[in-house]
Amino acid sequence: MPKKNVKRMCYAALLAAMYLPLSLYAAVQVGNVRISFGSLPVVVAALLFGPVDAVIVAMVGEFFKQLLTYGFTYTTVLYLLPPALRGLVVGLGALVLLSLRGQRLEERRMLCYAACIAAAVCTTLGNTLVNWLDSVLMGYYFPGLILGDFVWRLIVGMINAVVMSSLAIPLVKTLRQRNVVSL
Repeated sequence: MPKKNVKRMCYAALLAAMYLPLSLYAAVQVGNVRISFGSLPVVVAALLFGPVDAVIVAMVGEFFKQLLTYGFTYTTVLYLLPPALRGLVVGLGALVLLSLRGQRLEERRMLCYAACIAAAVCTTLGNTLVNWLDSVLMGYYFPGLILGDFVWRLIVGMINAVVMSSLAIPLVKTLRQRNVVSL
């Protein structure tokens, strides 16, 4: 296995490991809405390595978060999908811009913000769908409550995306200057 691939896997593993404490301990719970820094490693992975690595970082990190928070249930695997959507959307945005224009997404600040906000919308839609499905299967919440929270969760998710983008852009630029493996 080439040295470049091993280095890339190590960075992706570090980002996946960072997901857990950032999502559990660097977070604020406001009602049914959770504001956390857990998406930062996913956005960084998407910008540095593209959609595949970002999806893996998101799914591995979220899997351990689910295990530590709720244990393994019928719907654990479903909860891995919304964070993976974030990595997929931002990573595809980075890949498309690099392929079409030869530019990195973090160099086009407004496009980076737009990609992260679009990813937050997809993640919020995915979380809402999974929460609704969980409420139907497990009977935890009244389904109307989940849909009623949607607008609030969407707004908070978009604000969180702007904050994560603001942190990820300089972080990724610094990592690139230090020759971290990238797209």
